[in-house]
Amino acid sequence: MPLSRLHTALDAFAEWTGRISAWLALLLVLVTFTVVVLRYAFDIGSIALQESILYLHATLFLLGAAYTLKHDAHVRVDIFYRNMSPQGKAWVDLGGTLLLLLPVCLFLLWVSWDYVASAWSLHEGSREAGGLPYVYVLKSLIPVAAALLMLQGVSQVLASLAVLLEPEDGRTS
Repeated sequence: MPLSRLHTALDAFAEWTGRISAWLALLLVLVTFTVVVLRYAFDIGSIALQESILYLHATLFLLGAAYTLKHDAHVRVDIFYRNMSPQGKAWVDLGGTLLLLLPVCLFLLWVSWDYVASAWSLHEGSREAGGLPYVYVLKSLIPVAAALLMLQGVSQVLASLAVLLEPEDGRTS
């Protein structure tokens, strides 16, 4: 039971990040609309507003990755997968998570650490005059995204194990 509670908690956390991402998507649309109206209706340009679109898009993508994984919405070639039994799908999910997802996330954490630390040490900001000053905060989302994907990967491993370890006749002990 503790593992099923952990699985539930990890999935709930992914749902929470997904809700944040949904609001970020709305904000991204509104800011983009504002930039277009200001530029074409009033001939006003703002580098900070333009960069905020980049920040929002990156944040949406990085925070939404774990939510997308939870809902099995990532791109997948499922010619064979869709016809598999639940146990076969669980084996594929387990193997994919342990052999691909988690190692890639660990690699991403490893290679991004110095990159992010360097940005923080410089309090890196925009290279453009009038741009946003918090590039280092944006870069911090790279290891955060890897960690969120790893957490959802652990949840996926637990779900796969639950399918594989359940009795054949579908009854629980």
